[in-house]
Amino acid sequence: MKKLTILSAAMLLAMSSGTVIAKVSEAEAAKLGTSLTPLGAEVAANADGSIPEWNGGITQAPAGYEKGMHHPDPFTADKVLFTITNANKAQYSEHLTPGQIKLFELYPDTYKMNVYQTRRTASVPQYVYDATKVNATSAELVSEGNGISGATIGVPFPIPQNGLEAIWNHILRFRGVDVETSRSQAAPTASGSYTLVENKEQIRFEYSRPEVTLEKLKETNTLFFFKQVVTQPARLAGTALLVKETMDQEALPRQAWTYNTGQRRVRKAPNVAFDTPGTVSDGLRTTDDFDMFNGSPVRYNWELVGKKEIYIPYNDYKLHSDALKYKDILTPGHINPEYARWEKHRVWEVKATLKDGMRHIYKTRVFYIDEDSWQVSLADMYDNRDELYRVATAHSINYYEVPTHWSTLEVFHDLQSRRYLAMGLDNEGRMYNFDAKLSSRNFTPDALRRSGIR
Repeated sequence: MKKLTILSAAMLLAMSSGTVIAKVSEAEAAKLGTSLTPLGAEVAANADGSIPEWNGGITQAPAGYEKGMHHPDPFTADKVLFTITNANKAQYSEHLTPGQIKLFELYPDTYKMNVYQTRRTASVPQYVYDATKVNATSAELVSEGNGISGATIGVPFPIPQNGLEAIWNHILRFRGVDVETSRSQAAPTASGSYTLVENKEQIRFEYSRPEVTLEKLKETNTLFFFKQVVTQPARLAGTALLVKETMDQEALPRQAWTYNTGQRRVRKAPNVAFDTPGTVSDGLRTTDDFDMFNGSPVRYNWELVGKKEIYIPYNDYKLHSDALKYKDILTPGHINPEYARWEKHRVWEVKATLKDGMRHIYKTRVFYIDEDSWQVSLADMYDNRDELYRVATAHSINYYEVPTHWSTLEVFHDLQSRRYLAMGLDNEGRMYNFDAKLSSRNFTPDALRRSGIR
């Protein structure tokens, strides 16, 4: 593993005083777009060439693609280089996480990883790259890491100095501006049976808007709005959730409301955070598991362990395809491994350890963050006995029309119950609409009530 450079005395002093100064020098920021990519990854290939040089990622859609289509696989000619199984996992253990190894052991006869050529396809619009370079010398952590200031649009800390900065990069990575989705989730039983839950979601990213200013973000203290409405099954249809995520969560914690169809009332929901069970998840994920990690980082101490080369889900266009049915993907124990694509990439390893006096069902969490996109690709969660509890994987693609690198499916494995939750299933549904024109008026308690009425 590549170790981090030692933090400066000034940085350590600032961290010990409770105020973390995150700015880097102009000389360091000048590396962005030269030896570092515009988002802070290493441009160069790795030593043996198994991870290639970054050359800008995907910058245009394949021929024949039109908005609204499921994104065709640009790499259909790629062949499986090798397959990792429980029988040969020791041969590849240097590039596997403890969670991956555990999945091989739990499902020795069926779980496998088909490894393909590494393709560094992550990309975002130029204005996001430009904003990231500005952020590098102006962004700061505030409220003991419970918020940020001095950053807009782009990654706030492209040259991270600590674990908090790295996890904020994931939280604030670019995923578009106004997005509408229709996605499904399922939690198969041990036999493989499941009930499909379909959600319609709207997200308005205030932080990412091209016209946003530091003054506006400070005034509104809003990172994004999120609204989710369950459309099926019938017994849950109309259940709705609204979230306003804040930029400084000490000044104003996350604001959330729920709509209950039985009561036909909107209620404030302050518990929609941390380890509250996720919406209709059968208790297989926490609220802050959504998007691999979201919300306030205040309950944990965050350590930037270093860089590592591991196999992560990447360019999962086959898994995303509308040629598949959900029944093709959802198999007993885990998703069908024939449709998942694994590649070797450099990741930042970030370890979160529960603070003394804080409560959460996860005592320790280890995140593996793709250096090119700042997407958390894998996460290992440990219980209070320091035993692996859950393992999460984010299967990602580049959405050409934006462009942005984002998950198409997230899978949460509960190792104790031997069940899993698959979130983001979109093969049989409409594709994301990144051209939605969403007003802040779409994200009020009254709008939530109107959305939830059947």
